Amino acid sequence: MSRYAHLAYTPNVREVQHEMGSGAVAGRRLAHPADHAEPLTAVEAAFIRGLDGFLIATVGETGWPYIQFRGGPPGFVHVLDEWTLAYADVRGNRQYITMGNLRGDDRVALFFLDQARQSRLKLYGHAESIPAAEAPELAERLSPSRTGGRVERLVTIRVEAFDWNCHRHITPRFSEPELAEALAPLRDRLARLEKENAALRAQLDGLRGA
Repeated sequence: MSRYAHLAYTPNVREVQHEMGSGAVAGRRLAHPADHAEPLTAVEAAFIRGLDGFLIATVGETGWPYIQFRGGPPGFVHVLDEWTLAYADVRGNRQYITMGNLRGDDRVALFFLDQARQSRLKLYGHAESIPAAEAPELAERLSPSRTGGRVERLVTIRVEAFDWNCHRHITPRFSEPELAEALAPLRDRLARLEKENAALRAQLDGLRGA
């Protein structure tokens, strides 16, 4: 999406692009103005809802970035509408680095990765952290699918821009549920063969005893 390029392609980035020979191609994404936030489509919404984790990056007062992983059951990141994501933030190691960084700068970068299907989605947004007790309606809306544990805060992210990243160099990896689903037909076939084998052995034993 062009909005993502307008935010990510800083002067230094453009300089490197030209040095490496990709300046003209990358520049096509800057050909049209992109002054407004980009709404998510049904494709992005379905992709986000189907994942069990993502990475979120913030920046603190020192200027150093911080990346944190957030995981939960598929759907724990709720797509409230085409502009808004939300999830229930549960108690962790109590360092609160991400939450602290957001007090100084609400800009975040999110990285959604589906290794099984070799797909990844990058997203820029503005995040807000809300005490769970102060937003009971939102807490109720997020409760059907969330990470287990004590919910401390609710995090909403207003989408600014997103971009589908190149699928190359993504090593395919599969979660236990994904492997279970893929192996289910083989396990069923193995169970039937074992049952047939046991029946044949019983018949053979019967013939030997006759």
